[in-house]
Amino acid sequence: MTNAALGKAVTTFKVLLKGYRVRAGLTQEELAEGSGVSVRAISDMERGIAKSPQRRTIEALAAPLSLTDEELTGLQKVARQGRVPAPAGITGAHLIGILPADVDDLTGRESDLDALRALSAGLGGRRRSGRVAILSGPPGTGKTTLAVRVAHNLAEEFPDGRLFLKLRGMSAEQAGPADVLHLILRSLGVDAVRIPADQEDRVSLCRSLLQDRAALIVLDDAADEAQVRPLLVGGPRCLTLVTSRQMLVGLEGASRLALDVFGEDDAVALLSTIIGADRVARERREALELVDLCGRLPLALRIAGNRLASRPTWPLSRLVDQLRDRGRRLTTLTAGDLDVRSVFELSYRQLSPNAAAVFRRLSLVPAADFSVGAAMTLIEAADEDDAAVFLEELTDASLLQTSQENGRYQFHDLLRVFATERLAREEAPEVVEAAENRLADWLVRTATAAGRYFHPTDGVSPLPAATASFGDHAGAGRWLEVELKNWHAAVKSVAARGDHRPVLDLAESMHWYSEIGGTASTWYDVFELAVNAAIALGSDREEAVHRNYLSWVQASLCDQAEEAVRMARLAWDAAVKAGDRREQGWARVYLTSANARETSPELFDEAVRLFEEAGYPLGVHVARTMRASYRYREGRYDEAAEEFDACVRYFAPDHGGSRTPVDDTNYAYVLLRSAQNLAALDSADRALTQCETALGLFRRHGAAMGQARALQETGRFMRRQGDHANARRRLSEAGELYERIGLTQAQIDTLDERAALSEEMGDPASAHMDRERARGLRDRLGRSEAVKPNYGS
Repeated sequence: MTNAALGKAVTTFKVLLKGYRVRAGLTQEELAEGSGVSVRAISDMERGIAKSPQRRTIEALAAPLSLTDEELTGLQKVARQGRVPAPAGITGAHLIGILPADVDDLTGRESDLDALRALSAGLGGRRRSGRVAILSGPPGTGKTTLAVRVAHNLAEEFPDGRLFLKLRGMSAEQAGPADVLHLILRSLGVDAVRIPADQEDRVSLCRSLLQDRAALIVLDDAADEAQVRPLLVGGPRCLTLVTSRQMLVGLEGASRLALDVFGEDDAVALLSTIIGADRVARERREALELVDLCGRLPLALRIAGNRLASRPTWPLSRLVDQLRDRGRRLTTLTAGDLDVRSVFELSYRQLSPNAAAVFRRLSLVPAADFSVGAAMTLIEAADEDDAAVFLEELTDASLLQTSQENGRYQFHDLLRVFATERLAREEAPEVVEAAENRLADWLVRTATAAGRYFHPTDGVSPLPAATASFGDHAGAGRWLEVELKNWHAAVKSVAARGDHRPVLDLAESMHWYSEIGGTASTWYDVFELAVNAAIALGSDREEAVHRNYLSWVQASLCDQAEEAVRMARLAWDAAVKAGDRREQGWARVYLTSANARETSPELFDEAVRLFEEAGYPLGVHVARTMRASYRYREGRYDEAAEEFDACVRYFAPDHGGSRTPVDDTNYAYVLLRSAQNLAALDSADRALTQCETALGLFRRHGAAMGQARALQETGRFMRRQGDHANARRRLSEAGELYERIGLTQAQIDTLDERAALSEEMGDPASAHMDRERARGLRDRLGRSEAVKPNYGS
């Protein structure tokens, strides 16, 4: 269509009036009732029959339409003009549209607003087309709200108009590109009879009209690239904002803004804006839990805030109690026409059947994040590539997010609740149970294979062939770390259904890894489950093995000396019954390490003898190391030195073969024990060197407990040498690690040492703080009556 063919573009009162009525959600009858203007008069105005209504008529319409002063003035101006012809040709085209109302309490999007302002500032110049910004993100993150705020804030930058268009991407009746182009042209004042029928001609006409204009267009709720691409018609001075739950990765040259849930501070700020800062301050703890239960999702927070605002006498704890019920959480998050579940369902209905099945079944994964392998197992895909296709579909739909750990995915909290609902409603219980069992079995098998990488080269008999390949120790360790919550929950699930052999295989494979990774609660559970499994299978030898491991956990990780002694004695009984010399040796080792009162030279001698009879050199040298430590404590430094030297030689790298991480950490522990004896023999420099070597080995393999102990010993030696500043740094780092892994007594000891050091440094204030903190930890430790720990879960 040529410029001349446009004739006179027009802007009419009827377009604005109907737009305001639709925005207000009113029928003509409802508007008539609220304004006192007759239905017939309103109908005539909207059909263009009455082009110039009286001022008092417009003022009567303003209240039910919720017009701002600016909107009322504009409507009156158009009414006075009646039917206003625009100048001929494209130079007079002006975008006439109605933006949704802005919200007063938009919170937490300052950086996003700044990014979009900066984008608008870069328009014009030598650009051949306008800029496009895609606002994507999970349902309920406030994409539309942000786009509307930007459109209102940038009015001065776009004097030729701003237009908001609903594409209905999540609806069964999506807006077709040709229809949307028709709306854009009408908003530009083109008479309906002059709009071309062909879509490409409409695109060309839009581009011609917008070529020299500074206009902003919001394309809200886009379905996909095919719907959006023909609508990118802005000229060099135009900005198009596209909101979509899809990432629209196929749109080239667009700027992208991925909206996520709020951080804690912004979530609390939004809640405070809705219900009042004083109310939040009075119940701060409940407010923090409430925003967490809402997953810090803006829509959920707004709903929760609106419910509380409409119930001013409710304590926040009442809504918190309701939200704690996962089965009813989404039902609780409903307020009027705001409904989290409905918003999620729109996205869910767009998925392919296989992607929907993956989405539902991923709710069975125990932890928040998961791998492609988990998805493959849940849907019985042929391989990980097949499963990855559906995970990417879910990610593109913003129903999953990529995790910080490469190759992993995660749910938003409320989407996980929604997936759990869909699973219960759409899949038979036996299908769900089978999928859950497949996942648990896969996790346990894979964890068992990973644990084998950490066995020392001279130690445990080989387990069955691994079922997964990790490449090396580092790969196996990374898998065990990132999947910790998943395989921990899986082994409990397998044990609960009475499948004992996989539980024992996993526990055996994890024995040495337990010195490097995991948490106290992990190992307490794993080895306790293994003890029960061994008893169920009637295996005395395996009962002895895992009672020994559990004794080590109780003594070394949980500060439970009495329980550790009892467990070591039970391990001895089972080992004697089984006739297993090696496990008898370990029972003696763990008995002596559990409680100094149980220690005697004869026990060490017996452990060495038992290991020798079993042909187990690693055990021999572990027992000899502990016997050397006993001699050090007795003040027999020369005898201790001789035995320590023999043990250091045994554990030291011989450069003749491959070593596992546990080979290195075993060596590091011997260096630490030997260093104490060296210091007693006035070889402080050599002692410090050995501590530093041990620390480096522990750090290389991520052994947190070993690092903490090496840091503590290094700090002690530095303090004796007068290097107080470095000593305090090492003790501080040790204390932080002890706190992280849950060794409270060790943390208290470190605080006491640091307090004494601060006194020596002339810093009584720091010393007082450390002593007060140590006192608080002692009180907490004294009040604890739990037999079983809950550290670092």
